[in-house]
Amino acid sequence: MSMKLVATHWKYLKYLIWFGLALIVAGITAGWVAGSWGIAPIALMIAGGVIVLAWLAMSGQAIGSFLGQRSTQAGTNAVIATIAMLVILGLVNFLGVRYDKRVDFTENQLFTLSPQSIEVVDRLEQPVKLWIFEAGTPNTQDRELLENFRRQNDQFSYEYVDPQAQPGLAQRFGVQSFGEVYLESGDRREFVATINPQQRLSERNLTTALVQLNSDRQPKVYFLQGHGEKTLDGSGNESASQAIAQLGEESFVAEPLNLATSPKVPDDTNVLVIAGPKRELLPAEVSALQDYLKRKSGLMLMLDPLTETGLNDLLANWGVELSNLIVLDPNGAAAAGSPTVAIVTQYGDHPITREFGNGISLFFECPTAANHRHRKRIGNAAAVHKRTNAGASGGRRRPDSV
Repeated sequence: MSMKLVATHWKYLKYLIWFGLALIVAGITAGWVAGSWGIAPIALMIAGGVIVLAWLAMSGQAIGSFLGQRSTQAGTNAVIATIAMLVILGLVNFLGVRYDKRVDFTENQLFTLSPQSIEVVDRLEQPVKLWIFEAGTPNTQDRELLENFRRQNDQFSYEYVDPQAQPGLAQRFGVQSFGEVYLESGDRREFVATINPQQRLSERNLTTALVQLNSDRQPKVYFLQGHGEKTLDGSGNESASQAIAQLGEESFVAEPLNLATSPKVPDDTNVLVIAGPKRELLPAEVSALQDYLKRKSGLMLMLDPLTETGLNDLLANWGVELSNLIVLDPNGAAAAGSPTVAIVTQYGDHPITREFGNGISLFFECPTAANHRHRKRIGNAAAVHKRTNAGASGGRRRPDSV
């Protein structure tokens, strides 16, 4: 009679273990997914543990005979496999929430921040919040971009605000129309852009605003003038206006510099550009450039072939020797219709070109050949930034040729 009673009890008790295990796994999964062990996950695990202990206590005698059955061994294997699968699923959920890692398989990395943006976001040391004053459903493309910034650094956050629902907050930022976007960090604010269905939030605008928000001053780029260089205004081949506009979008301030009237490069110069001089620089001007290069500085030279600039001695100190040869590239003739278009796919190990990878650079208007001479002197060093392809060669051009 007692054996029959035990068998009857076991008929129902054997299902109790499943309920207890399910509660334990549910509690563990809830805690991992939520990222915190609150009352609910702990209560589920405690309840499941109590039920499992009760099952063990009430089914002690039945377990012995039950475990001896062949069907029990097969069932035990199934239970172990099920529990293992539940544990694996719980771990996958935990790792997915705790370590959010995305892989961009698109050819042009469309859903990946540029190296410049990553560097700017990684430098954020204080909380920065982006406010988007826009009514309605947030744009999917904008949210994807903002999520990329947020995942890069926890200091960055964003919030969509309906100006009509929160007029006080909109007034605090001085919002004048729907779609205005602002950055805020402490007591500093920076206007980013005004977005609309045709003009969405761009990575460039956001990165530039982050730089401006966290900088005490905007970096300055001076363009040398007085020797026939490219002008800062106007249009056409003799103007650098497009480059100036691009620099403005990157938060740089561009100004002209004439060393004949101001014989010293200003102290606030971040980069000095000498773009296509047609006449030789005066010795005093070259001396001012040499003094400028002794301090932390940047100098960009864009020199035309068959033009005497007076910069040979200055370049020699850096191991660079110019020649009157122009680069002739057969690949340029095939791709751009002219052998005077140099195609570059090889880059030296230098911070300027380190992120170029295998990208293609085109150099138009008869690029000048230059040699890199290794020098023994200490302090000044030049690095090879770009190399033309193996088929490229140097050729001479008559002064009166086009």
